[in-house]
Amino acid sequence: MKFKTFLFDLDGTLSDPLLGISRSINHALISLGYESHSEFELAKYIGPPLDQTFKLLTSASDNEVHALVAAYRERYRDVGFSENSLYPGIVEVLEKMSQQGAFLGLCTSKRADFAEKILRMFNLRGHFSFVSGGDIGISKKQQIAQLRKDGVIDTNALMIGDRAVDIVAAHENGLGSVGVLWGYGSRAELVDQQPLYLIEQVQQLGNLTDL
Repeated sequence: MKFKTFLFDLDGTLSDPLLGISRSINHALISLGYESHSEFELAKYIGPPLDQTFKLLTSASDNEVHALVAAYRERYRDVGFSENSLYPGIVEVLEKMSQQGAFLGLCTSKRADFAEKILRMFNLRGHFSFVSGGDIGISKKQQIAQLRKDGVIDTNALMIGDRAVDIVAAHENGLGSVGVLWGYGSRAELVDQQPLYLIEQVQQLGNLTDL
């Protein structure tokens, strides 16, 4: 195996979270007096950190952004996390990679406790050796840097994600990257960051252990 560790993004890579995220964003916006948005409009915000999303949607102050995030998380914790579906073929791919001895980890901008909850809901937690979650003010670049500092991963790791933020964070930490095209990032967005591999079908993930 050329790569020792496979570091997966969650939203838009393993599962489609649009329904729960869009409803929870709108819940937060409405609770603080802002207008709601359609699922289509909110799809482009899946992936980057939540505080950045609310800043872009509202131009709110830092304090109000914190309040929006808190309101979002109230709904997401109770119901939004479950309004989520695995992409077809993900279970089989993770089983194959695990059986081949791959070391799998999760690195998501989502808070770690929410990510754990989602993995357990889908009975996937057993495939992952660790879960790295984000929070307000913590970028994916910082998350990967901390994993390297702690000795959890080294540069012989491959970051797999659907947005430019995943690819950029990998490259800035000396990791290889894979862009996936079934999520919420466009082909142009991913190509622009020059991932090591760009794949179109979930089943192709299973070939990464053969490299």
